[in-house]
Amino acid sequence: MLDVNIIKKDFPIFNNQPGLTYLDSTATSLKPQTVINALVDYYENYSANIHRGIYSISEKATDEFEKTRSSVAKFINADPFEIVFTRNTTESINLVAYSLGRRIVNSKDEVLTTVMEHHSNFVPWQMLAYENGAIFKIIDITDNGFLDLGTENIKKNIEKIISKKTKILALAYVSNVTGVINPVEEIIRLAKKINPKIITIVDAAQAAPHMKINVRKLNCDFLAFSSHKMLGPTNVGVLYGKKEIFDNMFPFLMGGGMIKEVTLRKTVFTDVPQRFEAGTPAIAEVIAFRKAIEYLDRLGLDNVRQHEKEIIRYCLDSFTDNFKKEVVVYGPQDIEQKNGIISFNFRNYHPHDIAQILDEDNICIRAGHHCAMPLHERFGVSASARASFYLYNSKKDIDKLVEGLKKAKRVLK
Repeated sequence: MLDVNIIKKDFPIFNNQPGLTYLDSTATSLKPQTVINALVDYYENYSANIHRGIYSISEKATDEFEKTRSSVAKFINADPFEIVFTRNTTESINLVAYSLGRRIVNSKDEVLTTVMEHHSNFVPWQMLAYENGAIFKIIDITDNGFLDLGTENIKKNIEKIISKKTKILALAYVSNVTGVINPVEEIIRLAKKINPKIITIVDAAQAAPHMKINVRKLNCDFLAFSSHKMLGPTNVGVLYGKKEIFDNMFPFLMGGGMIKEVTLRKTVFTDVPQRFEAGTPAIAEVIAFRKAIEYLDRLGLDNVRQHEKEIIRYCLDSFTDNFKKEVVVYGPQDIEQKNGIISFNFRNYHPHDIAQILDEDNICIRAGHHCAMPLHERFGVSASARASFYLYNSKKDIDKLVEGLKKAKRVLK
């Protein structure tokens, strides 16, 4: 069990913002003091560029930077040379689309994704298919928010969707709207049976902060996530990729740090991962990201997951007890099949109005389409309210949310 009262003491924002009820960790998480200290430590004590200087503070910066790469690799059971640092999940996915997708996809191929994707894992593949003349295919969902693959014979349904022509399969591990946890491992296993050459990309932005990930077990070709959603700084994304695929990919960006040799006649690129890390990276942020991973390791992701399940159950029950059929919750209600995200609408009130009134009481939720317009269209709405929970949230936060929603109803009535 997590002691939220103790955990909150590690996050200075709760001291600086008394009464804050932060329910928007799906957008970005709060940062513990250890992460903030690591940022300051770099700038105060060894602020130098990496992979370039032979002087001591540059070597220290390089060492600290590469320690984070090793920590990230261990976090998802990968090797350090399979970890590329980007700015965010969006850039990680675009890197694959541009560096690999545009080279291997042609008019005879299919590019497959799902209707529940964040735009970052939808638009790049939509544009790739359009520009290369490929067929863009989309896996639908059920009314309950699950991928529409059938419940009894997923294999049979996968065989109807994926063929030898399917070159790319891109899917979310966890939906950023419904919180549904997709059977990614099984889907990839079945997909590769049908087409061993299929390239699989997993958007793990909403999975990595909350649950253990093992890329060897998943057998995905690429997996992307962001530091800022898991207690770390902004401007740091992670792209895991199988080395044998990375080695045959052309760089996305070119310039300093990603070359082995440049002459008037030719350029030879350096090895992975530096091949895909052109220019000076977010050094301080990458170094501080390791402190976020260490924080999660100390708490234990299994404990984080168990804590979130209790909060989800309490929130769903509170909605039922207090609002009955007035509120519509999107996606599954089974806490074993979703993470700490609840998107909802009141039948007679716009989510933006709800969020604005909640803000008056320092309650932070998200309102809008959450960068998932196709999914909202599938649900028949233009927007929803979203409350998302993390390790620093408690049942008291849910109680405050419920009271805030009651107030919103009174004001908007």
